Amino acid sequence: MTVTDLPLFQALKSKMRWHQTRQGVLAENIANADTPGYGAREVKAYSFKDYLGRESLALTTDTTRSGHIAGQMSGTSDAKIEEVDTFEITPSGNSVNLEEQMMKVTENQMDFQAASTLYTKGLGLIRTALSKSA
Repeated sequence: MTVTDLPLFQALKSKMRWHQTRQGVLAENIANADTPGYGAREVKAYSFKDYLGRESLALTTDTTRSGHIAGQMSGTSDAKIEEVDTFEITPSGNSVNLEEQMMKVTENQMDFQAASTLYTKGLGLIRTALSKSA
């Protein structure tokens, strides 16, 4: 098992993948801001609680007797993309508000940066701890 297989790092990877998916959806919204009838879309909010139910945490049970059944937690991490209801719709039927989408893009970039910084700092702490003990 590598250090990056630890549950904390797996959760941070999942969060970063979610932000990448959201960035793509927001970019599509902005690209289609002038497309008649296009409805703005959004990715279902990321929840660590949901992550625990979906992601493989690499947790297994030990079998102490021959009759015991080995178990493992596993799952998938697909982001759900859904069309959002907005109060502002153009006469052409487009519901993309550029200012709102740009604010979401900025928020998403900052959150992704925070998750990637936590990931990097966590790896750095483990490397430091391992180098001091050797």
